[in-house]
Amino acid sequence: MQRNAPLALAIVLSLAAGATIPVLYNRLTAPATDPTKTADGATGADNAALIRLTPAQIATAKIETAKVGPGALARRIIVPATIKPDPDQLARVAAKVSGVVAEMRKRLNAEVARNETIAVIDSREVADAKSEYLAAAVNFDLQTQLFQREKRLFERGITAEVLFLRAKATYTEAKLRADLARQKLAALDLSETEIAALSSQSMDQLRQKNIRAPITGRVIERLVNIGQPVTSETQIYVLADLSVVEADLAIPLGNLASIQQGQPVTITTPDGRRIEGQVSIISAIVTPETRTGHVVASFKNPNFALNPGVLVNAEIALAQAHADMLIPRVAIQTIHNEPTVFVKVADGFEKRIVETGEGDDASVEIVKGLKPGDSIAVVNSFVLKAEAGKNEIPEE
Repeated sequence: MQRNAPLALAIVLSLAAGATIPVLYNRLTAPATDPTKTADGATGADNAALIRLTPAQIATAKIETAKVGPGALARRIIVPATIKPDPDQLARVAAKVSGVVAEMRKRLNAEVARNETIAVIDSREVADAKSEYLAAAVNFDLQTQLFQREKRLFERGITAEVLFLRAKATYTEAKLRADLARQKLAALDLSETEIAALSSQSMDQLRQKNIRAPITGRVIERLVNIGQPVTSETQIYVLADLSVVEADLAIPLGNLASIQQGQPVTITTPDGRRIEGQVSIISAIVTPETRTGHVVASFKNPNFALNPGVLVNAEIALAQAHADMLIPRVAIQTIHNEPTVFVKVADGFEKRIVETGEGDDASVEIVKGLKPGDSIAVVNSFVLKAEAGKNEIPEE
């Protein structure tokens, strides 16, 4: 029995080895399988990335798409700015005569029309000039009649030549005096209509000088009151046409070289409105205290939303950089701290992690993860982010 024991053990080991070898061989020669493969042939990773939606569901969720393509990124700076009137649309109205303010017909912020009477000055200087003109005009009319009479008599040989020449000299002198008196009134800013109406004015009106608006605009300053003495240089109103205004921009020296005339500028009003304008003046003088350049931008102001003296922020587009792939910033959703977009595919949308590059307020450059022509969700992509979160919940 002891002699047959080793033989029996060898037989048992041989049988065990024969049963094991075919199993190992089958495992080694079987085709490789993907452990993430599901029963329907799709991988678990693909199922997690795919968000299945029908066209009707996409329309209901109001998801809009756009194609990935090249574009330009704008580099912008924001600087402080002060609104001021356009100097070409600003008028400082002077009294132009010495006297006393009799009427002030416009209040602050009142609208005025060109050549409209906005004030009246009671002036002895004006009264003297009007009286001188009226006297000269009457004398000129008289001397004209006498000259015409002497001329007719001289032509008929009834009167002597010396009388005719004397009448002609008197007539010429009267005409010169009338012209000088008229020019004096014109220098006092009386219009032709006002001069023509002098003969029908009352004595009280002879002392009055009407001050007319030189432009159409608004009263932004009222500098005198009724009864106040004034001289010819005294300013009584400041008028401005505020349909166009300017903004003084303080540009840092590092950005001054990038500013050019005609460059677009956007300012935000205190109530949140954005108004577009452009650079009109670039000053060569730098402010030493602040080390900033002086730049002026012009803005149309049809609704008078911009008031002179208001401090605002101005946004300037300095330059544009080309990008091969540019997408709207709102198309990017952050999932697990990674920038993600949703690409339109046949069955819905595919979640895709991207690598971003440079960007501005509206757009972002895509360096990796997309290709030109891909259609991505750009509106309501947060709906897809929520659906993607549901797909990540494991099923029991």
